[in-house]
Amino acid sequence: MKAISIAEGVYSIHAELTTDVFFEGFWRIPTGITLNSYLVRGEKTALIELAKNCDNSIAHYEEQLASIGSSLEQIDFLILNHLEPDHTDFLNEFRKKNGRAEIISTPKGIAFVRNFFNINENLREVKNGDTLDLGKGKILTFFETPNIHWPETMMTYDINEKILFSCDAFGSYGTLGERVFDDEFSAEEHACFEKESLRYYANIVSSFSTFVKKAIEKLGNTEIKTIAPSHGMIWRRNPAEIVSRYAKYAGYNTGGPCEKEICIIWGSMYGYTKQGLDAVIEGIKEEGVPYTIHRIPDTDSSFILADAYRAEGLVLAMPTYEYKMFPPMAQILDLFGRKHFTGKKALRIGSWAGSAERKRNMTKQLPISNGQVWNPLNGRVYPARKILRF
Repeated sequence: MKAISIAEGVYSIHAELTTDVFFEGFWRIPTGITLNSYLVRGEKTALIELAKNCDNSIAHYEEQLASIGSSLEQIDFLILNHLEPDHTDFLNEFRKKNGRAEIISTPKGIAFVRNFFNINENLREVKNGDTLDLGKGKILTFFETPNIHWPETMMTYDINEKILFSCDAFGSYGTLGERVFDDEFSAEEHACFEKESLRYYANIVSSFSTFVKKAIEKLGNTEIKTIAPSHGMIWRRNPAEIVSRYAKYAGYNTGGPCEKEICIIWGSMYGYTKQGLDAVIEGIKEEGVPYTIHRIPDTDSSFILADAYRAEGLVLAMPTYEYKMFPPMAQILDLFGRKHFTGKKALRIGSWAGSAERKRNMTKQLPISNGQVWNPLNGRVYPARKILRF
């Protein structure tokens, strides 16, 4: 595998994780995920981001560096936009190979380097607007973008080439192979990546949508020709597309419009809840409202979260279990709370023997707006035909 040129003196270096079933320990990644780093070369050389040493990722990095006549030992500056282990796990091993490279990050990032890696020399704190001159016209500047999605996060910007190295912002699940640019993928492939970027956002970033909006506003006057994230494809033909997509995603849980569709989440112990749900689905179909449907616990929560995040309407169907909510549903609603879901219309249905405690708990956990949660009357579910009309 060879390093891929993005611009004069700027290269993409990436590894692909395909053997791990989960990202961050519980988000399923059937299409894998990329770990992207970038090399910027002037008179001196900067490496932006490291990686976790898995799936031979560091061996792949070294192979790609060698393809452009470089190596980890020749790096002058290591820029850490973000200190999560998928970006920094190899840091101590890198230090053994290269003790002279200056490590650059935000003040909080440098504190992480000191406290988590016991590295105390050749460190530089940078703040918003600070620059790094690599010589030969290569100047990098830094934007502090905290809480996308850790407090120390920043982005790095190549002033001359107008390339934004955006860290976890504007990223996606999915591996790339030897194609890394947005203009190298078909419309069908882009449709798949769009689903994976939504799922990535809903899983990883959605808790911090307010900060995403602040970062987009901060970057508003910056000319950006290319967006190079730490996960997913590099956007050089149409970088505005992924920015627009993230702005839309950020609105889903901060008062912006959701999609006019319904996400149905259901579980049934003995089939009775399913009978009620079938009647609700019949009403939804008659209204012609688009919907997605997920059975719990069969469907992985990462996929449920993505569809529920974008949908304006929710149908939640489950039985009572030991006087409380059906446990798989309780887990889903806990994730809704963690990801700050809000402003949705919801219909809940269940068996007639549902306990009052379960109803109280569910009402408390639902991401609803202005109390817009409905229950079937006397076990009859036909009102869903009216209340789920947008």
